Amino acid sequence: MGRVSDLNDLPRSHDVTDPTTCAWPARAIASAEAPVTAGTDRYMRAAAHAVARAALRELRQGAGTAGTAAVPARSVLAPASSTSPAGTAPTPSSPLSPTTPLGGTGGGAGACASPGWISGAPVLLLVGGGHNGADTLLAGGLLARSGCAVSAVLATEHPHPVALEKARSHGVTIHGAGYRSDDGTDQVLAEAVAAIEAFLVRGGLVLDGLTGIGATGALRPDTAALIAPLIAAGQPGHRPLRVIAVDLPSGTGVDDGTVNGPVLAADLTVTFTCLKGCQCLPPARHLCGVVEVVPLGLPTPTSRPLARHPADGALGDYLRRALREPGPDDHKYTRGVVGLWAGSETYPGAAVLAASGAVRAGAGMVRLTAPRRVEDLVLAARPEVVPAAGRAQALVLGPGIDPADTTRADEVRAILSSTLTPSGGDRQGHTRISTRIPTVVDAGALSILTELLADELSCTPLHVLTPHAGEAAALLIALEDKGTAAQETHRWNRERVEAHPGLAAREICRLTGATVLLKGATTLIAAPQRPLVSVDSGPGWMASAGSGDVLAGILGAVLAGAAARWEQETAPAASGPASVMDALVESVAAGVRLHALAGAYAAASPQGAGGTGAGGHPIAALDIAAALGPARLELNRLQAVPHP
Repeated sequence: MGRVSDLNDLPRSHDVTDPTTCAWPARAIASAEAPVTAGTDRYMRAAAHAVARAALRELRQGAGTAGTAAVPARSVLAPASSTSPAGTAPTPSSPLSPTTPLGGTGGGAGACASPGWISGAPVLLLVGGGHNGADTLLAGGLLARSGCAVSAVLATEHPHPVALEKARSHGVTIHGAGYRSDDGTDQVLAEAVAAIEAFLVRGGLVLDGLTGIGATGALRPDTAALIAPLIAAGQPGHRPLRVIAVDLPSGTGVDDGTVNGPVLAADLTVTFTCLKGCQCLPPARHLCGVVEVVPLGLPTPTSRPLARHPADGALGDYLRRALREPGPDDHKYTRGVVGLWAGSETYPGAAVLAASGAVRAGAGMVRLTAPRRVEDLVLAARPEVVPAAGRAQALVLGPGIDPADTTRADEVRAILSSTLTPSGGDRQGHTRISTRIPTVVDAGALSILTELLADELSCTPLHVLTPHAGEAAALLIALEDKGTAAQETHRWNRERVEAHPGLAAREICRLTGATVLLKGATTLIAAPQRPLVSVDSGPGWMASAGSGDVLAGILGAVLAGAAARWEQETAPAASGPASVMDALVESVAAGVRLHALAGAYAAASPQGAGGTGAGGHPIAALDIAAALGPARLELNRLQAVPHP
């Protein structure tokens, strides 16, 4: 079925390319910056000031207080505003001082740092080679000049000489002069580890500048030994320290978000110019904490992004377009009708959950096709559901469908088959997709789909597949080229999908021609010829039975609303395949985020913009559906607030 898709092999199109929400490959970023940064340390100094400002904000939050756990960090992408006009890199002429105004975002924007707030606060620098290590040393020097007690541990034999001298001259204590990885008894390494353990006695702030975007693979063993005591101190929010990652958490896969060794999880990542793949794609995404994108006046690549992480304000805008507020002339078909094939004798409750998700999300009507027992349960909970087939503008197939129930499976097989195309058709979204019904293929319908694809049928991009990691692995095993040599296969299983979710989502998309929504703590959306879209999926309390059924119903409502809007559009360009696909991907992302925010409201879990939340209490799946109204109002509010 063709070669394995490459995450970086994507043509450019008219997709949004906002550097605060889009990630490009490291090689493309370096190529774009090289002509501008050659022969100047201007941008390195600007980056150091940005890190120092972020560090002072963290210290004022309490990271410098001995023996106290820091305030839990939100896991959220939060763009930082520039400290200079757009397109102009700041060129600081003097170090930060106690009276230097602070820029950036958050609680300290525009304030002044008083020496009493940070005097003596412990700061530990983890320093590697290259620009990230230099940024960290320079930032440490600025913090020392502001009154912090700063020490640096060098994990390289070749630190940036100018930055090292600057740090020393400002009072930074230096430990280590490089390591010999083949000598486990190196006294310099022992000294460095001792310095880290001494830092942990008081707690404080750590700046992680061990590796940058040029690094690949896991950390070296000696470098991993440095961060081991810090990792052992606990998880973010539950340890006597806070961590700022400079550009990215060291040891993460820059482009693909993989994690192949130990990584010190950050409370905050200060990244420069644009997002990196690891800040969008799990599992590295979950190690970044809050992400601030600091513009330095450097150009972004002209190639297409490899991933996007839309802001909540933008997702609120997409949701408003798909499920707009009804006017006086609207009726159920202008709002969108969902055709639901859900529930079985084995899993009857799934239909109640999916129907509730669709109704509460704003569908004009939900039509249910199900066994009588399932109908009775649904109507008892949702009497507005219509238990009869008929005209629908989006289909939801599979929640609660037991493939072993042959009668029920045959019903779903028949309706799903009618939505597919012959395998010779175009899988890239350029043929007839605007005339087809958006179809959510969930749960039991996924295994039925693999049987149909083996019968020379194919999905279109308007098929939205919604596997979790286990279902994704089963799909990949079933769909993998039978003629591929064993040594060339990916040998997919659940663990491999969880380790490489971006690759897995892209591969299912390639093999099926469908849009793929790979569920997880960060949900990934892969569509043909488009960057991966990354959406935070809400608090951990949502990991409960039935949550995915509610999501399927929400997606049905959002897609039915989008399809109803397409029907009403008269401009030819507006109904073209590219426009339809862009709207579909954006609407699906908005539906995922609506589901996440509803879960946060239900669990009373604090949510920042784009965050996954923390704290809260246990919830049931129906609680998520019941909270969709407040969640929609929150997205509407965020959509009304101007966002970068």
